[in-house]
Amino acid sequence: EPLDMRFNSYQELQTENITAEEIVNHYSYDELVKILKEYGEERFAKLIAAGITKARKEKLIKSTFELIEIIKNSVPFWYRRGRLHYATKTFQALRIAVNKELENIQAGLNQALQVLVSGGKLAIISFHSLEDRIVKNFFREQARAGELVIVTKKPISASFAEVAANPRARSAKLRVAEKLGVSF
Repeated sequence: EPLDMRFNSYQELQTENITAEEIVNHYSYDELVKILKEYGEERFAKLIAAGITKARKEKLIKSTFELIEIIKNSVPFWYRRGRLHYATKTFQALRIAVNKELENIQAGLNQALQVLVSGGKLAIISFHSLEDRIVKNFFREQARAGELVIVTKKPISASFAEVAANPRARSAKLRVAEKLGVSF
């Protein structure tokens, strides 16, 4: 696959978001490390960023397979044999950066609160810790401001049976809050 990772379809405006290919081939070593650490929580961010910057000097990195090979050659052998695929966190970080996912979550939460009527419930499912942290902090801030009351003190996770039937549910966390105040 090409290193694109944009959520919008290929026919939509191509200038709307940068692509993963642009990040991988043109961002500095420090920018790559920052993206991999912050968005992917990748413990080997420095090694992977170094591998990327070295590889792109020889030729531009165009495909997911090329990037996977670079990551494979950048991380320790034991890391390649873990439960999680060794490239997962890097690809997650690139996807989040390309699509501005964390900024969009924050904007979506703010917009949802504006349109929610008094007594309405806001239910958010997050799929990784960065998203969940944003939702948790938003709910807490709004609860302190008297806008929301938190319904689920702890996030609700999928049951063992649900994860067995749907493995993608393993990282899902549901948080719910109710809007207070007078609606117009």
